[in-house]
Amino acid sequence: MAKSLVIYYSRPGQNYVNGEIVDLPVGNTQIIVDYIKEFTGADTFQVETVKEYPADYMQTTEVAQEEQDDDARPELKEELSDISEYDIVYVASPNWWGTLPMAMFTQLEKLDFTGKKVKTVITHEGSGLGSSMSDVKKLCEGAEIEKGLAIHGADVKENKSTIENWVE
Repeated sequence: MAKSLVIYYSRPGQNYVNGEIVDLPVGNTQIIVDYIKEFTGADTFQVETVKEYPADYMQTTEVAQEEQDDDARPELKEELSDISEYDIVYVASPNWWGTLPMAMFTQLEKLDFTGKKVKTVITHEGSGLGSSMSDVKKLCEGAEIEKGLAIHGADVKENKSTIENWVE
């Protein structure tokens, strides 16, 4: 059986949901990661930055925009260095300013994806996949990149069966 890994970033706390700021006890991407783990038995690796983003959602969007403008690579609390034992790698992330948070760039570009199958799922509040798939293709060089899946963040709980069908 194929061995799977989910590399993900998720933001609990203040988030933008259906036009308003709400406090999420669990980030939307985390919910999807839990579904993937349930359906595949995948291992998981959470990308976390050393310098935490502000609790305030709007301040976080400003920091995220600055990171993107600067093509920054935020320092991570822990880094994954080897994915050789995995056949399938899921990349799960919110869409921040049209693509993955820059912390995901920090992690993904350090790995050798040669011969891996990469499946990307993006949570969003209206911007879909944005340019995340072209970025994933660059970051996961040598991988077979599957068609990406965009899930509206506010609807993650209603999309469990969509995730189940997508992982198969």
